Amino acid sequence: MPFHLVIGAGGTGAATARLLAGEEERVRLVTRSGSGPEHPLIERVALDATDPEALARAAEGATTVFNAAMTAYHTWPQTLPPLFGSILAAAERSGAGYVMLGNLYGYGPVDGPVTEDLPLVATGSKGRVRAELWKAAKEAHDAGRVRVTEVRAGQFIGAGASSTFSFLVQPNVLAGRLALVPADLDVPQGFTAIGDAARTLVALSRDDRAWGRAWHAPVIDVSVREAARRLAALAGAPAPRLEVMTDRDLTLLAYGDPFWSELFETAHMTHRPFAVDASAVRTTFGLTASDLDAVLKESLG
Repeated sequence: MPFHLVIGAGGTGAATARLLAGEEERVRLVTRSGSGPEHPLIERVALDATDPEALARAAEGATTVFNAAMTAYHTWPQTLPPLFGSILAAAERSGAGYVMLGNLYGYGPVDGPVTEDLPLVATGSKGRVRAELWKAAKEAHDAGRVRVTEVRAGQFIGAGASSTFSFLVQPNVLAGRLALVPADLDVPQGFTAIGDAARTLVALSRDDRAWGRAWHAPVIDVSVREAARRLAALAGAPAPRLEVMTDRDLTLLAYGDPFWSELFETAHMTHRPFAVDASAVRTTFGLTASDLDAVLKESLG
């Protein structure tokens, strides 16, 4: 029977698997540990996706390969190329459509609206590798070896999100504690709800107009301060207390965890306007961003 292969059970991978299964479609969900949501139509498989032969076997007969895999943030330049190379090869061998979950890092600093037709000219290590991964997939598409599309999401928000908002802002706001944030508090950012990212991945996989290019996922344009304020109001928590992390704060934290030093590369997305234009996915597929309050309510459980 036909099935979809989903690689990665983080917030978006798990949401994509649940969405497909909820529509009565079979899913094979691949992670290193075999984790993921439980559902009669979701087959959870423990597999190292960097093993090309093992992954190719898992992909045999798949209709779509959804790449929602991720590695440790500070290791992307070393760990993402072999992982994504293995996934691309598996999609090619299976004949499945290949849908990648990406982000906005590849553009680098941008003045004005961020649209999908902008060149990928990032100079930071994480931005460069994200650009290179898309270019490799697009070359395979252009050569006729596989059908490829990419969904580029903003900072994740909502149930299952892994982001600085979900780690640093939400728990502290709900507990009435001071939240130190590595971002300008009043500059609107393009947040993507986990559910919106999953819906976009699935919608693009079903439409021939999606192949051969990247698309921005729907975004919720809101400042950290406003999102925190609305979260507190919904939860009945005290008014948020927020302060911006300084460069010195990040440098000191990086002595204990390399994650923090990686945030310097993406400061242009968090400390100055970075306006994401998601009109293409709206006008082409009718996909719009969820209501912020609904997303925040969902994250409260």
